[in-house]
Amino acid sequence: MNEPAIRPATSGDLDAITEIYADAVLSGTASYELEPPSRAEMEVRFRTLSDGGYPYIVADMEGSVLGYAYAGAFRPRPAYRFIVENSVYVSPQAKGRGIGLALMRRLIQEVEALGFRQMIAVIGDGHPQSASVKLHAKLGFQPSGILEGTGYKHGKWLDTAFMQLSLNGGRTLPPDPDSLPERNFRRR
Repeated sequence: MNEPAIRPATSGDLDAITEIYADAVLSGTASYELEPPSRAEMEVRFRTLSDGGYPYIVADMEGSVLGYAYAGAFRPRPAYRFIVENSVYVSPQAKGRGIGLALMRRLIQEVEALGFRQMIAVIGDGHPQSASVKLHAKLGFQPSGILEGTGYKHGKWLDTAFMQLSLNGGRTLPPDPDSLPERNFRRR
């Protein structure tokens, strides 16, 4: 089997991205949204991240988007500027083929190159055997907390898991003044 190309997402990918996310919302528990957002809303979200300089990538196999991943601000307050939260979604037909792993490896590389120090995974239905928890653990993310019963979806209470990956020396080094987080902060 050929490997998918991991490349920057474009607005031309948004129909596929919207479909992938709609499936995750309707049939999964990774997202706590209950109704899938419209394509227009997905475009607003895409533009917000892209305009902020955050990476947003897709796995493309012969013109078909099999999955996508992105990083964005963890929290809006300025002291959090060195931390990103990641998201990764894979189409139903591509699950179990290593697409999520390939996307996350590339996303981590891109986030590191931008100078961020921590990546946080906020995992809905974050039980220890969930595919997302296992994926993040495989990439070196460490458990950093569980919020019990924080989501109610598909007739059950769900826990939210937090996992954390230290990047670029994490908290052991002072901020890099040339990093994207610092450049964006100085522009405010």
